[in-house]
Amino acid sequence: MPLLEILTRTLEVTLPVFVMVFVGMGLRRIGWIDAAFVATASSLIFKATLPALVFLSLIRADLGEALNLPLLGFFALATLVQFALCWGWARYRVPPSDRGTYIQGAFRGNCGIVGLALAHAMYGDYGLSAGSVLLGLVIVLYNSLSVVALIVHQPGPTGSATTLGRNIATNPLIIAVIAALPFAALDITLPGWVMHTGDLFASLTLPLALICIGGTLSLAALRTSGRSAVSASLFKMLWLPALATLAALASGFHGRELGLLFLYFAAPTATGSFVMARALGGNAPLAANIIAMTTLAASVTVTLGIFTLQLAGWV
Repeated sequence: MPLLEILTRTLEVTLPVFVMVFVGMGLRRIGWIDAAFVATASSLIFKATLPALVFLSLIRADLGEALNLPLLGFFALATLVQFALCWGWARYRVPPSDRGTYIQGAFRGNCGIVGLALAHAMYGDYGLSAGSVLLGLVIVLYNSLSVVALIVHQPGPTGSATTLGRNIATNPLIIAVIAALPFAALDITLPGWVMHTGDLFASLTLPLALICIGGTLSLAALRTSGRSAVSASLFKMLWLPALATLAALASGFHGRELGLLFLYFAAPTATGSFVMARALGGNAPLAANIIAMTTLAASVTVTLGIFTLQLAGWV
């Protein structure tokens, strides 16, 4: 395939996603959206439209393809290894008060929005269905490990294991995954008008979520980023995605499986990490800086990563 065609195909996947993020930044800057809008829209996305998108994509899915146990197992193992690497580095290189926030920012990706949007753009229905199943695992792993990192490294009162379990069990995205599995397994078909209405509602998710991400980014925060923010961002956007993708390739993953893994590993730091850091006594400004740096960097690193994988013929 000619080099220019590969580059064009790559930009067709990544540009629409990241342009929407920059649109959100522009809308916030000119005052068309504000913090109240972002907060309300983000709540709507998390509680309703994204679960609807996940549910509908799963009930249409062929579980023989979407429920890929080797892929799920590899992602879980790779995430645990990434978490351990970040923990070990932070122990010797990061001030004690910042370690929990650093670890969370360095390994926890925004798979629910950016990763899923890129997977849909690159692989269509397969990206949505397989990405939604993988997202259920992501939610459990990322939230559990993030709480552990913050609790261990932050002083003061912390949440209990019961609270953590309740938060995971009542997560709307996990509920959507569990609710959809019987429909997909038994091939239950919903009425056409229900599916069409659901599609209209779910279609709000990705553009609105990307605009909200842009609306939360702060260039002022970037100017105050210190060594810890830069280090965590390099882990999240360069070292960990490269190592995990090479490990996946060595483990026999290729084609769209490898592409899906890369997109999830290479997603920028999740915006929810700021909320969790603030709630559990972490360094909230550091969390905000890491989110801003990785989200802006992702427009370059993800594009280069997809281009490289396609040029090598691996995806």
